[in-house]
Amino acid sequence: MTSPPLRYTERPLPAYRFIPGRRPHPTRSPRGHSYHTPEIPGSLDPAEWMACEKYLFAVDLFNNHYFWEAHEALEPLWLDAGRDSHAGRFLQGLIKVSAALLKHSMGNMEGAVSHAAGGGALLCGAGGVFLGIDGADLAARVIAFITGESGEPPAIDLQR
Repeated sequence: MTSPPLRYTERPLPAYRFIPGRRPHPTRSPRGHSYHTPEIPGSLDPAEWMACEKYLFAVDLFNNHYFWEAHEALEPLWLDAGRDSHAGRFLQGLIKVSAALLKHSMGNMEGAVSHAAGGGALLCGAGGVFLGIDGADLAARVIAFITGESGEPPAIDLQR
């Protein structure tokens, strides 16, 4: 039996993992798990990433296979960082690999491979460990899972 992934926050996880077409939309539907839930405040300072609850919770979501929710949690950080900044490109890579894993769970292999390739390139472009993540390693593990070389979706073990 696999042990539960390492958690970085104490925030409760949503009631279900959203997969489009299978459950109520989390924020638009009154039955959604995050309907009228306030956003976690804050922005990401790359030098102080360990203090950013919004970022750490996004990693918790990713590690627990809430890929749509991880994408949604990362997007405001990406936009705030600036799309073309070093942090922005890395966060976009995380968003894309989250989308790849969501596409995989939906059975859309073409979308999964395409998002994984684009996200992997952005993660690898960071060069080494950035925001606690070895981007090249994560990209390789996402590809290995999507192509069937690995049976488990990858988890992020942040390097402090």
